[in-house]
Amino acid sequence: MTTASTPTTGTNKARVGVQRFGAFLAGMIMPNIAAFIAWGLITALFIPFGWVGVESPVEWMRWSGSEDLVQLVDPMIFYLLPLLIANTGGRMVYAVRGGVVGTIATMGVIVGTEIPMFLGAMIMGPLAAWVMKKIDKIWEGKIKPGFEMLVDNFSAGILGMILAIAGYYVFGPLVTALSKGLEAIVDWLVQYGLLPLLSIIVEPAKVLFLNNAINHGVFTPIGTNQARETGQSILFLVEANPGPGLGILLAFTFFGIGAARASAPGAIIIQFLGGIHEIYFPYVLMKPLLIVAAIGGGMTGVATNAIFQSGLRAPAAPGSIFAVLIQTPAGSFIGVILSVVLAAAVSFLIAAVILRASRKRDLAAEGDGFEDAISKTAANKGKESDALAGLRTGAAAGAAAAGTAAAGAGAGAGAATLATDKPVRNIVFACDAGMGSSAMGASVLRNKIKKAGVEGVTVVNKAVANLDGSEDLVITQQQLTDRARHVAPNAIHVSVDNFMNSPKYEEVVNLVVDQDKDGA
Repeated sequence: MTTASTPTTGTNKARVGVQRFGAFLAGMIMPNIAAFIAWGLITALFIPFGWVGVESPVEWMRWSGSEDLVQLVDPMIFYLLPLLIANTGGRMVYAVRGGVVGTIATMGVIVGTEIPMFLGAMIMGPLAAWVMKKIDKIWEGKIKPGFEMLVDNFSAGILGMILAIAGYYVFGPLVTALSKGLEAIVDWLVQYGLLPLLSIIVEPAKVLFLNNAINHGVFTPIGTNQARETGQSILFLVEANPGPGLGILLAFTFFGIGAARASAPGAIIIQFLGGIHEIYFPYVLMKPLLIVAAIGGGMTGVATNAIFQSGLRAPAAPGSIFAVLIQTPAGSFIGVILSVVLAAAVSFLIAAVILRASRKRDLAAEGDGFEDAISKTAANKGKESDALAGLRTGAAAGAAAAGTAAAGAGAGAGAATLATDKPVRNIVFACDAGMGSSAMGASVLRNKIKKAGVEGVTVVNKAVANLDGSEDLVITQQQLTDRARHVAPNAIHVSVDNFMNSPKYEEVVNLVVDQDKDGA
């Protein structure tokens, strides 16, 4: 059995720890994004200045019935959304029992404050579940038969009551102070024109797969509070703006080489229209200097929205241009559209300079030219093929091309062949959020296995945090493999650079085909 990942180092452990914490925060928000979108749409439509509100900017769309439906706005943001977050966080720690106790405890925080308690829910939900879990262990195995349900229900009810009271008197004021402190920092950055500096932190963190944690764990709670007060928030577009990624992919389309250039146009569709930003991360990772282009584009987008005082009513999830436009208030279209266009233009110009400056060096680094020939063939063909991917796998053993054009198609992952005596019937693609990029990778491999005529092998996608140990083989992007191995230590782990196309897929297909022939 082989894996295509490197051993865990001290630096990797720190990175994995940060990613795991970030993924936990995002994990409380991501499953409930539909509720945020529903709230955003209701707000956009029915508040007085909404599209069909009584003071709508479009006179013929004004509707008197909106005065009744606008009553949905506050209950949803004060109660529904925080309680959904708390329940999800509690379930992540201690299943259904944790979700129930976490929801009860969070109700105390909500009632004890006057602002939407998203941060309070993200703290109280998991904390209450963890306390319940520890308390249950005190009398685990010591309850007389027949009294289990009585003890379980009353212990959860009593603890929930205590934590709700504590939430009202203790956690509520503390979280209110924390929330106001964070908003004060954002206001200070806006006041002095420093908000674009957030991109210096946000853009590198995105490429390290902390994008969901940043957007949904930090910006969404604060931004939602701002949107309730002002009708919109610029924070919804600090991370979600598709412009920087679009610019980088356009630069690869015109100035890249090999497989990276060949795959960039398809990646643009997935990133810009589909909203799956993870698709451009490998392009930056193969040439780290491109992070300057991402930062430049991000800062430009934020600065544009700051100048035009534009923003979104609710999170744009996924970060598609369609989702962005749907959540844009009537008075912000010019600013929002310009923020995307200018961000893309700046990141494109910077990335183009970097790619052009290193083009000769990249070509010369490909050794005997075999990789260059494969990459040029792929560029002429306009896309990668299974045959070319197989050739690249064979060449990877003798080429130090991890940061060259072959990296765009998964080269540098090694030419080792997967081998195991364990039957492989459950294959899982795992990413940070369990959707988007991993779903695309699962679809690619599922089709390859189907074409190979193999039946009885399932290929699904999950979040890394949701791996449960039943997986036979787990495929992750390299930055997430250490986390996946920690959660599912008994599975075969395969690392890839790009979920859309990797030579490792051929090894996986060959493995299941061989096992199918042997009747494994």
